[in-house]
Amino acid sequence: MGASPGGRPRFRHRLLVRLIASSVLIAVVSISATAWLAAQNTSGAIRARQGQVLARDTGINDALLGYAARHASWSGVAPTLRDLARSTGRRIALTTEARTPIADSDSGAALPGRASSVVDPLAVDVTLVPRAAKDRIDPRASGPFALARTDRARLAAAANHSAACLTSERGTRVRVLTGPSGRPYLDDTGARTASASKRPSVATPVPVPTPVPGSPMPVARGCGTDAWSAPTHGERAALDRLADLTNRCLNAYGYTGARAALAGPWSDLARGPGVRVVTSHLVQDDATPRTASSTAATPGDCLASARRQQLRGYTAPAALLFIADPAGGDGGLDLSGAGITRIGLIAVAIGVLTVTLSAVLATRLVRPVRALTDAAERMRDGDTTARVEAGGSGEVGRLAAAFNAMAAHLERMERQRKAMVSDVSHELRTPLSNVRGWLEAAEDGVVELDPKLTASLVEETLTLQRVVDDLQELALADAGKLRLHPEPVHVADLLDQIATAHRGRADAAGLRLTVTVHGDLDLTADPVRLRQALGNLVSNAIRYTPEGGAVGLRAYRDAARVVIDVTDTGVGIPDDVLPHVFDRFWRAEKSRSRTTGGSGLGLAIARNLVEAHGGTLTAASTPGEGSTFTAGLPSEG
Repeated sequence: MGASPGGRPRFRHRLLVRLIASSVLIAVVSISATAWLAAQNTSGAIRARQGQVLARDTGINDALLGYAARHASWSGVAPTLRDLARSTGRRIALTTEARTPIADSDSGAALPGRASSVVDPLAVDVTLVPRAAKDRIDPRASGPFALARTDRARLAAAANHSAACLTSERGTRVRVLTGPSGRPYLDDTGARTASASKRPSVATPVPVPTPVPGSPMPVARGCGTDAWSAPTHGERAALDRLADLTNRCLNAYGYTGARAALAGPWSDLARGPGVRVVTSHLVQDDATPRTASSTAATPGDCLASARRQQLRGYTAPAALLFIADPAGGDGGLDLSGAGITRIGLIAVAIGVLTVTLSAVLATRLVRPVRALTDAAERMRDGDTTARVEAGGSGEVGRLAAAFNAMAAHLERMERQRKAMVSDVSHELRTPLSNVRGWLEAAEDGVVELDPKLTASLVEETLTLQRVVDDLQELALADAGKLRLHPEPVHVADLLDQIATAHRGRADAAGLRLTVTVHGDLDLTADPVRLRQALGNLVSNAIRYTPEGGAVGLRAYRDAARVVIDVTDTGVGIPDDVLPHVFDRFWRAEKSRSRTTGGSGLGLAIARNLVEAHGGTLTAASTPGEGSTFTAGLPSEG
């Protein structure tokens, strides 16, 4: 299901494809999450910065608006403009409506394409000054209502005297404030606010009035207020002129029963020129025109138009205001099409880089896997010499090293298998050939089947039986089906039995066979199998020890083990072949015949029997001095 007919995995199942897909997916998720977090974290900072920029720009506009309201031209605005630019860190420029430069804090840079606002004290931009007066005239534009210096000093002294008088009589503080025209007026808002704050039921404090012309102002009465609250000669002339201009507008639009006159006491209107359209001394903003078609303006519009006409010669003309960063930008956030395209191109570049790096890294990771696959396929086809280059010490390098070790082990096992087949055939061929030859000779009448020949044939048959029995023992051990019958075994008795069984052969070979046991040692083991294993070791030692030598059995305790050594003073085993002594059908001398060297299975069987008891069997040898085989068996005592 997951592979193509040729044996290779399908495209979507390839490790390289999965590694690249995983890397790309991780990159996309990481980039998206980073972008989202960055947007969330920076959006507040951007809004705060925009708010700060807007507050600074509004302050700049208000400062220049105040300058225009108090000056008839822009000729002296340069110092003010430079101070504003230095304090706000912004580039500020003023031009006429025809874009003729008036003043610029950075004349070397080009102006932005669009003006930030129009500075006109007679037509205030309500987007920058949301609390502007209804007629959109800056309250700081006092024009002909501005008091002379002598009048200001005289009226201020009188107002301070009245404030002190009223404060002492009422017990509350009365302040003297100054309006845009320089006229003083009294205000007790602070005292009323303080008293109101002492009442817990009042949640909203009384707001301090802002200087908007015509709005009511709390003013104290008495204490000589009439002496300074009446209009001066200049104020009366300016007021008459304003009323005349308003009446002309009313007449032009055909209003009947309406005229412009002073509305209310002058002291209530001291913060600015106070003119209302009145009928019978009542304020009327909805006077009726003579004709229904004359509805282009209201009485309020006539008053506002008259004020602008009167103030026009006292205020600076309208000018375009440009506010930008010192480097020439507008200080805003670039979300233009070009900016979005640039962001998109950066994201694409990051994606391409991610895919490229993922492909390179994945290819490097997949290359050794492919090499392992090719080597495994070669081994499947019978090439046991297949190996891979183990590059590095990481997981892939360790996998390659493990594969090479496995391949070497399989190659060695294959050689042993072939050698075993050859050895088994050799071990069986010789006695079978002898038996067949003698039987055929007896059948042909060449020899007689006498008792001596019969005994020889029985001996050959016993040899065959021993080889077959040994092979069966090894097969059972390899399959884990070797049956043991454990029981308590006294080690000294066991070694004495083994020595007794082999003493005849030792004496015949001119060897001394000894047994040494240190302590009272006991084991839980299968005595028959253990005698077979140790007997094979003793038989092997007798076979390789020359006449006059010695073979010894020694037992002692080592921690939780009982150790049994079988030593000899024979020819020894060379170091290069010592690791192979337990291999099946191995003989130290390859040229030695079967009759003198045995079948080559004794040591292999001995090791399997010892390991079946949970022990270990090792060999140590010094060429020319002898060998020692050590069996370590677990002991409960």
